[in-house]
Amino acid sequence: MLGSTRAEIIKLVRRPASWLLLAVAVVLSLTFTYLVPYAGANGTADGAPNATRGIAETLPDQLVGNSIGGLPVFAGAILLILGVLAVGGEYGWGTWKTLLAQGPSRLTVYAAKITAVALASLVIVLALFAAGAVTSAAIAAAEGAPADWPSIVDVLAGISAGWLMATMWAGLGVVLAVALRGVALPIGLGLVWLMAVQNLLASIAAPLLDWVAKLQEWLPGPNAGSLAASLGTSPDTPGVATLVGDVHAVGVLAAYLILFVGVGGLLLRRRDII
Repeated sequence: MLGSTRAEIIKLVRRPASWLLLAVAVVLSLTFTYLVPYAGANGTADGAPNATRGIAETLPDQLVGNSIGGLPVFAGAILLILGVLAVGGEYGWGTWKTLLAQGPSRLTVYAAKITAVALASLVIVLALFAAGAVTSAAIAAAEGAPADWPSIVDVLAGISAGWLMATMWAGLGVVLAVALRGVALPIGLGLVWLMAVQNLLASIAAPLLDWVAKLQEWLPGPNAGSLAASLGTSPDTPGVATLVGDVHAVGVLAAYLILFVGVGGLLLRRRDII
């Protein structure tokens, strides 16, 4: 198990796509969480003086909410792609046979992949926090504003919540890759759900149908958005709204993570790998 995990980590580290996904996640987070609101507050865009998000929302005291605000939607999509690539690539390259012929069982290899993906998800979350800390400190210094940092307990809670959301979305990518035995279709379907379907349910179906509104309380996206909101993410952030409590959200997200990982392992164990 240890050797397989080390091998999977090396594969992720040496894969250029992993670093590209990390860079995209950080750049998007900094752009839409810090740079755009800061530019708008300083009047560099049309109508910017009336912008609802200003300098106050880019300062260090907002670090936790700002760092995890993208995970319900766009950063979650990046983690989903990471999960698909980590497992689905073996189907595209035809390397499952070679991998399993070396001795490890299917579930051992699968567990190693899940461990590597979980660690990669944590790295991305930590990178979002680190980039946010540097950027918010720079903005506070430039504006002469106080740098009131959140407590270590709040930061750890934010990292833990972010890791749960990130790993859950990566788990969805893993199970889609195993179920569909590839990369392109799992990524396409996963992005359609993340970027389109769950937003349509929230904005169009839920206000009209009571059962859809109730269903929202048990879907991964709305629970991720509720968890982010409970930790200080602005409600103006796409996908963020308080629909359920934080305990409910954590329980649902953990259940989805276990479900995704379990179903993926079951499919991999019982089906042909080609």
